[in-house]
Amino acid sequence: MSVVIIGGGQSALQVADSLRGNGYTEQITIVADEAGLPYQRPPLSKDFLSPQGTPKPLPLRGENFFSQKNINLLDGVSAIDIDRPNRQVALSNGNSLGYTHLVLATGARNRLIECPGSKLDGVHSLRTLDDVQDLHAALPAAKNVVVVGAGFIGLEFAAAARAHDCHVTVLEFAARPMARALSEPMSQWFAQAHRDLGVELRLNEGIERFEAAGGGEVMAAVSSTGQRYPADLVLVGVGVLPNVALAENAGLETSNGIVVDQCLRTSDPSIFALGDCANFPNVHSPGRTRLESVQNATDQARHLAGSILGDESPYADLPWFWSTQGPYRLQIAGLSQAGDDTLVLGDPRTAKFSVLCFRGEALAAVESVNLPADHLAARKLIGAGTRITRAEAEEAGFALKNRARVIAGAV
Repeated sequence: MSVVIIGGGQSALQVADSLRGNGYTEQITIVADEAGLPYQRPPLSKDFLSPQGTPKPLPLRGENFFSQKNINLLDGVSAIDIDRPNRQVALSNGNSLGYTHLVLATGARNRLIECPGSKLDGVHSLRTLDDVQDLHAALPAAKNVVVVGAGFIGLEFAAAARAHDCHVTVLEFAARPMARALSEPMSQWFAQAHRDLGVELRLNEGIERFEAAGGGEVMAAVSSTGQRYPADLVLVGVGVLPNVALAENAGLETSNGIVVDQCLRTSDPSIFALGDCANFPNVHSPGRTRLESVQNATDQARHLAGSILGDESPYADLPWFWSTQGPYRLQIAGLSQAGDDTLVLGDPRTAKFSVLCFRGEALAAVESVNLPADHLAARKLIGAGTRITRAEAEEAGFALKNRARVIAGAV
């Protein structure tokens, strides 16, 4: 008996930890392509880039974790092929590993843009510790920063660059920021909030090309409207793509990620997938979903460990997310969708409010700014399937935390 886990992120380490915690005593090997101890990624686009930040890795587990838990970590090594009939994984160092169960925690990679000048010095992406160390070193001297993409990463970086007193321009092809993740009211609020921070937010405007200075470094960005923006530093944040090549080459089913069932099994019952790379049946939204969040990675990892040990219950944890953008802490419970009926609780002018998203007279998601109590209450209420209608939420004195206390008292 042996479990091989490919990947060195949150989900990979949590699977190993949960297996040991649930009594699995056989061999566990983690194959991580980055050298060194696996580290936390969320701080890379937040704390590490602040003027006071230090881009040093925060380990996901302590240095003694692997020896204490009897987990074999192969860092700086990649998996290059899966031999499914013989249950073998070929490695970049020339060795191979046999497995009883194989876990694909291969994550995602940055989506690249293909335009003139995209490879110039000064055009950056943000995914790894090396990326953030380069950005941290460049920011103090930067004057004009252009960010391509107004998603979470792009706006987190834009706020960090403003804290360095850079002039920041954000180019976003869509009509509003974070449009895939947020309701329209919350999205529009963040658009104005970043403008109030001094960010030049240009919506409905993509990137056409980058221009070079005499030394070969980036000098300007030209948008899809023909507008030219000075730039001595560029951050491209236009989303990610799931890492599915290993699975595809092994003949596993893929579609916007590695396709898994409700127990997180792939089309091969001895192989599982989870986290950013997995497309799973989501009980909290119609159809299948691929989610990119720490919560999804760790919750799926705990569930997957149970699946390996024989638990056939479906994965049903409520998705939740967060993003820190300057002084604004955004927290989301559930998944909003286009067409949701929205209700604002609180006063947006105070930068402390929530947007409730109703679908079919049921509360489906809650987006909160600087209101952690609302977020925690929303997770409890939605996770428990509590029925709350818009009419109830509009009643005088309604508060999510009060309703959560009522539910907790009834249990």
